[in-house]
Amino acid sequence: MRTAIIYISKHGTTEKVAKLIAEKQKHKDITLLDLRSITKPLIESYDRVIIGGSIHAGMIQKRIKSFCEDNLDLLLKKEIGLFICCMMKEKQNEQFENAFPQKLRDHCKVKGCFGGEFVFEKMNFLEKLIVKKVAQTDISISQIDYEAINLFVDEFWKNKKN
Repeated sequence: MRTAIIYISKHGTTEKVAKLIAEKQKHKDITLLDLRSITKPLIESYDRVIIGGSIHAGMIQKRIKSFCEDNLDLLLKKEIGLFICCMMKEKQNEQFENAFPQKLRDHCKVKGCFGGEFVFEKMNFLEKLIVKKVAQTDISISQIDYEAINLFVDEFWKNKKN
C-alpha cells in the first residue's frame, strides 16, 4: 500500500517530523510531498495520506487548509493521518481542531500533536519580535515530542501487512 506524507514547513520543523515518520517506516512505499514545491500533488494513486503542518499565530498554513478543502472528497476515500507541530501545548487540541475540516478529522485514523521548535536562525525580524513577546524567549528551543511521533506511527500502521 502506497503512502503520501503531505506537509508544508516554514522553518523546517514539520519537514523534520515528516521525514522522521517516513524513516520509521523505511521499508514501506512512502512518498514525501512538500506543498512549498508541489502545489497540486496528485494523490489518486495513494492508499494512505498523512497531512501535517505547523501552527503560526494560532493557524495552520493556508496551503494545507486549501489542500484539504480542495481534495476532501478524495481524502475521505483513503486512510488518513493528521498532525500539527505547535509550541503552545495548552492550546494544541484547539489548534488541531481549527487546522483541519471536521469531516476529515472525523474520518482520520490517527491524529498527532508533536510539539514544535522556535528556530531563531530561520525567523525574520517580525517573527523574532513576536516570539520574544509571546513566548518570552530569545533563544532557539526544540520541544518535539518524539514519543507522540512514535505512537502516531505505530497506530497508523497498526494491523497492516504493507
